[in-house]
Amino acid sequence: MKKGKVNKVVLAYSGGLDTSCIVPWLKENYGCEVITFTADLGQGADELAGLEQKALASGASKAYIMDLREEFLMEYAFRTMRAGAIYERLYLLGTSFARPVTAKHLVKVAEQEGADAVAHGCTGKGNDQVRFELSVKALNPHLKVIAPWREWEIRSREDALAYARAHNVPVAVTEKSIYSRDRNLWHISHEGGVLEDPWAEPEESMFMLTVAPEAAPDTPQYLTLKFERGYPVALDGEALGPVQILERLNDIGGAHGVGRVDLVENRLVGMKSRGVYETPGGTILYAAHQGLEQICLDRETLHYKELVAHRYAELVYYGQWFTPLREALDAFVDKTQERVTGTVRVKLYKGSCTVVGRKSPFSLYREDFATFGKDDVYDQSDAQGFINLFGLPMKVKALLDMENGWAAGLERPDYSRFKRD
Repeated sequence: MKKGKVNKVVLAYSGGLDTSCIVPWLKENYGCEVITFTADLGQGADELAGLEQKALASGASKAYIMDLREEFLMEYAFRTMRAGAIYERLYLLGTSFARPVTAKHLVKVAEQEGADAVAHGCTGKGNDQVRFELSVKALNPHLKVIAPWREWEIRSREDALAYARAHNVPVAVTEKSIYSRDRNLWHISHEGGVLEDPWAEPEESMFMLTVAPEAAPDTPQYLTLKFERGYPVALDGEALGPVQILERLNDIGGAHGVGRVDLVENRLVGMKSRGVYETPGGTILYAAHQGLEQICLDRETLHYKELVAHRYAELVYYGQWFTPLREALDAFVDKTQERVTGTVRVKLYKGSCTVVGRKSPFSLYREDFATFGKDDVYDQSDAQGFINLFGLPMKVKALLDMENGWAAGLERPDYSRFKRD
């Protein structure tokens, strides 16, 4: 029985067991032509190898694979980093901002192909379904969204394998990892398995991008990163593109055990979920960028930007990338980054990334202004008037309390506890 009138669907396709089954399932249940779309976000050659042939063999009429790595970094990852956005103090949002860039080009392909629907393989209990579907609604609300996991009868890996065999879907039968993973150029995430017990320490064999900090080199490594308007442009004096910089930082940071995060986070759909993330290059960039902002931004802007960063992180995590508020916050961030240009030196050692030097032609830090001597910029005698005015509200309140007998005063200390024997 057909589920509805759909002529052509573009499927966000990874080539895994689930999306491979979705191709014939869509044809069987919606009687439609299926086109697959795969975004290359740096998930690795192994995951992308043979995808076009596999999609066509599964029943797709056409298969798109697009290299979106540079756009992914420049327009999503680096923008989020420039905002200083971190979800729940730890998560650098690697999966969260990968979904809108994928959805954007999914919609473009659908429009180009004259499709009337798009589909994805997200489950009905995670964040990604929200991120995909909100992006589609924002970019082309006329497209129907099909989410097979919310409709089909497949409930297990065994069910999916049986369905694939029955429909001649080419699926490489490999030993299933106990972990659910998502990988791109920015990070890799791990969920499931022993991680479902929040008391259990992650197994060392689980990690793929980073060595254990205790197994990292005993000698620290120093790096210099150059930024222009908040964007990284050079590593150790060599000008590099965004993909090259991040690939090198991932390799170097991973070798020093940098970028591991173990987090029990609050999913948008309401449940808590434990995830372990490896983000070596991103961790280095966040630390270096923040170090540069320390000397380039004035106090009020820096403090207000911290408020913006919190809201920005929520928008990204909640799948609200294509919203007027995110665009407005980006305008604010872009303004703050106009003078965030300079060089930062970081020290990598046993899982840590520490800023140990920063310089900028726009630095607001001036040693001659910070001296204790009297000069044209700062006169210590000016401090008395400043303190009088700054403390005036507290002084007035205290005087009022004293006049009305409300002042509690200071308790006399009890020295009896300190009597010697």
